[in-house]
Amino acid sequence: MRLGVRWTLHGDGRTPAPGAVVRPDERLSWPRTIGLGAQHVVAMFGASFVAPVLMGLDPNLAIMMSGVATVIFLLATKGRVPSYLGCSLSFVGVAAAIRATGGTSATVTGAVLVVGAVLFLAGLAVQRFGARIIHAAMPPIVTGAVVMLIGFNLAPVTAATYWPQDQWTALMVMLFTGLAVVCLRGFWSRVAIFLGLIFGYGVSWLLDRVFGKIHSVHGGPEAVDHWRLDLSGLAKADWVGLPSFHGPSFEWSAILVALPVVIALIAENAGHVKAVGEMTGADLDDKLGTAIAADGAASMLSTAVGGPPNTTYSENIGVMAATRVYSTAAYWAAAGFALLFGVCPKFGAVVAAIPGGVLGGITVILYGMIGLLGAQIWINAKVDLRNPLNLVPAAAGIIIGIGNVTLKFSENFQLSGIALGTIVVITGYHVLRALAPAHLKEQEPLLDSGTSSYEKDRA
Repeated sequence: MRLGVRWTLHGDGRTPAPGAVVRPDERLSWPRTIGLGAQHVVAMFGASFVAPVLMGLDPNLAIMMSGVATVIFLLATKGRVPSYLGCSLSFVGVAAAIRATGGTSATVTGAVLVVGAVLFLAGLAVQRFGARIIHAAMPPIVTGAVVMLIGFNLAPVTAATYWPQDQWTALMVMLFTGLAVVCLRGFWSRVAIFLGLIFGYGVSWLLDRVFGKIHSVHGGPEAVDHWRLDLSGLAKADWVGLPSFHGPSFEWSAILVALPVVIALIAENAGHVKAVGEMTGADLDDKLGTAIAADGAASMLSTAVGGPPNTTYSENIGVMAATRVYSTAAYWAAAGFALLFGVCPKFGAVVAAIPGGVLGGITVILYGMIGLLGAQIWINAKVDLRNPLNLVPAAAGIIIGIGNVTLKFSENFQLSGIALGTIVVITGYHVLRALAPAHLKEQEPLLDSGTSSYEKDRA
């Protein structure tokens, strides 16, 4: 059985031809592939360390399990869907709500394990009945809007958490990274994000030496004096050590709080597969159910040992968009790095010390790329935004997602941000379609062109 672990060398293995892309079944030379794998790991380290910390879970375990999850995903999809699996930010609010009612880390991971199980079953259903059930629920207007709100929902993370810590470093890193992506050639342009992080590290160190401590927010709402680059935790960390494990605990109240996130995860995964398909020019509809089920299985395994859920990671879409390298070999390399880093607390201390201003400059570009891929889906599908049937639900859902609007049902249950925005887009579109006059429905079919082959096959 082919597992997608064989790749042909792209060209000379060094520099793709102008305008060419490195397909999932191709690779560059192994040194360059390994370098790209390292860039993928670094690109997601910021959020993948922040998310488990905010959830009250061990970040080193999160990194290690993200490597395991990526291996599961690549094997399940047989190397056709380039993706890195990391801790989803969609669960941060869920964890906070569960802990606010007295829940423990075991309660959080137990609730999320159930979410992973439901996601796994949803993937099996898509695999059994075909991608048309996803296309029926999420035609291009819906999928594009969900991808867009997922990307732009991350904007407050940059604006409120990273950028204010050191705005001038963030600005310099943003400009340097943008210039590197556009102006550098060959391999160096493909590791521009990693170069931006190294540049930011150097700038932060230099500013500390020249100007001393900076007075800004740092891990809290109040501005304090702090070093831009604080490596004090590095000396205390061991070179080798296992992360902390714990078993899950199941409570219905916590499970009910977490379950609505399934909707967002299915939409996010569908958007991810759609976005990767758009970038690579491949029809990945037949792998949609497998991808969703693999996310669910990986999340179940991770939470069973005390780690966070793992889903297709949006930051890495931005890296692929910037590098135009979609080789799954790079993701195998990334998984290997993650496994090694997960058992190296000292490396975790180095990554955790990445200055907030540096992450601010990097995430401005990455998060924006993610959001604009939603617009690309609309353009390629020729979605007519003059049609109010398309415009109204997309507009409402995107604003809710970006603004992190909250709908509170009780003290212990609420929907907000990506989850609420996704629900508004999906339900809004189909309710309005059911009530809309015929001339509006004729401007766009319910099922997009990606569904036609499934209908023919089952006719």
